Amino acid sequence: MENIDNDPMTLFYQVDYILTEVPSDAAYFHAQFRRINPLPYKSVFVLLDGVQGRGQYVGTYLAWGVHNNGWWGEGEIKFYMDGDTDYPTICGTGTEDYFCGSYDFDTRKKNAAGVDESNYTEFNSPYSGLAQVIRGDGHYNTSQRFGLYRWHITDPIRFEKNLRVTIQALGWHSEGRYLPLQDDIASTVFWYQTEPHGAFPVFPDKNALEVN
Repeated sequence: MENIDNDPMTLFYQVDYILTEVPSDAAYFHAQFRRINPLPYKSVFVLLDGVQGRGQYVGTYLAWGVHNNGWWGEGEIKFYMDGDTDYPTICGTGTEDYFCGSYDFDTRKKNAAGVDESNYTEFNSPYSGLAQVIRGDGHYNTSQRFGLYRWHITDPIRFEKNLRVTIQALGWHSEGRYLPLQDDIASTVFWYQTEPHGAFPVFPDKNALEVN
């Protein structure tokens, strides 16, 4: 634990453990945080890279801050594993699909005047959800922020040699053209792997972690 605040803090904790034999080829739990703000133009957000060995990817949490108007979740998540280069073994069909939503996470409800309105709708399930929506100035205006999660429990992603995970940040231009986004994206991903593990990226400093 590291305190990067200017003031001292008190940390309370407990450690639960069991005395037992651990197999030499046991896979250990790992978690990794990343954040980029803004994402460079026409680049992909890397959730995980440099994983070598055998293991299992078990979960994704994304905190997504949108800098553009309009829809933001058209990008595909991609799992490059076991020697993949240009093409991934698993390629998603859209950000909202990966988190088990659809059609922009929208539901249509009648307002007090009886007129249909389209709105983002939070949902939670045991394995996926749109847990939080900060709506900012309106449905499709700037300053939208989203919290999303997906647990790969019933659909495990297992790898034997290596793993790299990325997600595109894509919206829409006019006339049905893709719009590469430069959003504020942070992730925490969870996986098991045999040791040794690769070096983690440098953790962002205090200013880079602050959400404005």
